[in-house]
Amino acid sequence: MQRKIILVAVIALACAASSEAKAGGYLYVAGGASNTVGEYNASTGAAIKVPLVSGLSNNAYPVGVAVSGSDLFVSTFNANTIGEYNASTGAAINASLVSGLNGPKGIAVSGSALFVANPGAVFSSGAATIGEYDASTGVAINAPLVSGLNSPYGLGVSGSDLFVTNDGAGTIGEYNATTGAAISASLVSGLKLPTGLAVSGSDLFVANSGAGTIGEYNATTGAAISASLVSGLNVPVFLAVTNPPASVPEPASLSLLAAGALGLAAIRRRARR
Repeated sequence: MQRKIILVAVIALACAASSEAKAGGYLYVAGGASNTVGEYNASTGAAIKVPLVSGLSNNAYPVGVAVSGSDLFVSTFNANTIGEYNASTGAAINASLVSGLNGPKGIAVSGSALFVANPGAVFSSGAATIGEYDASTGVAINAPLVSGLNSPYGLGVSGSDLFVTNDGAGTIGEYNATTGAAISASLVSGLKLPTGLAVSGSDLFVANSGAGTIGEYNATTGAAISASLVSGLNVPVFLAVTNPPASVPEPASLSLLAAGALGLAAIRRRARR
């Protein structure tokens, strides 16, 4: 099955399905330098509302974006907060849903849980954490869910598994999303400044920003499927993966299906006689 990789350098993105835009959904883009979040059509790239979110504190520098239902969550690297906004209007629900962080980057939402990469001092070995918060109230469920990291950047959740790019260590770790226990702290190693990641089925896609590549790995074993699936990039940072819509049968195929159905009906009639 073919999949589409959406890549953005220096800015973060998230895609959200919607009943109002079934053919591709919405694309939300955080622009750190512009201090805004914009909304675009994920199929055509046309601007829907730019900026969707604005008026952030001076030099807040929005980085991570995650969408859950009608809620848009935004991490601000310099303001040290996670804000919650209406994904349609951009109106602030709680601009400081989570505060007191230290340079938050990647965020991910799974059910009622909000996961935040809180790197602290860049490349400060062992000083960084992944925190878990209530996505509705912002209350800490387990602020140091995962600790002892070295500049965590991107996050991905798949079922009970939490994947983390450990930028300073050049690794991707796998952890239990409920307990924070390490399943494989170095599931993938030998990377050069890994940043964003995305999980799709059994595949793990990683932006290897120092090497200018996107790599594909087995999400269970960490084995490389294609370490340079995409190459020649200029500091790739975040990415997202979407599956194309189910294909519509060609007219000829529909004719064959109809003929098969008629033939089956005839066989059944004969059998009853």
